Amino acid sequence: MADSAFVGLTSIDGTVTGPRGQRRVTFLIDTGAQYSLLPHDVWTSLGLRPVRSMAFHLADMSRIERAISECEIELPAIGGETPRGHTTVILGEANDVALLGVVTLEALGLVFNPFDRSLRPMRIAPLMSVS
Repeated sequence: MADSAFVGLTSIDGTVTGPRGQRRVTFLIDTGAQYSLLPHDVWTSLGLRPVRSMAFHLADMSRIERAISECEIELPAIGGETPRGHTTVILGEANDVALLGVVTLEALGLVFNPFDRSLRPMRIAPLMSVS
């Protein structure tokens, strides 16, 4: 039987902007999440409105459906620049935790380094070749 395993969690503070203003949020960086997620109290206070609903599979393969919207997210300076941009967000429910997903990271030009658990500027943006 294995001893308790260390699970590394990385978080970052950011500012989320919606129609009713800004909110400071502590995001858990989740490279397994496609979209970022805002807890219910955050998105409602910002005045975000659902655009549509999507189905998602959680890590345990259970299926949930959540509304999504859009907002602006700004993070502290990384590599001499302040990452800021428009992104899709999942509108969370009461007990959900704020997550920073890979779509937002890519939109902000960032990658997560799992070895030192840091965010870094993307050196080369991935493009697809069309033949």
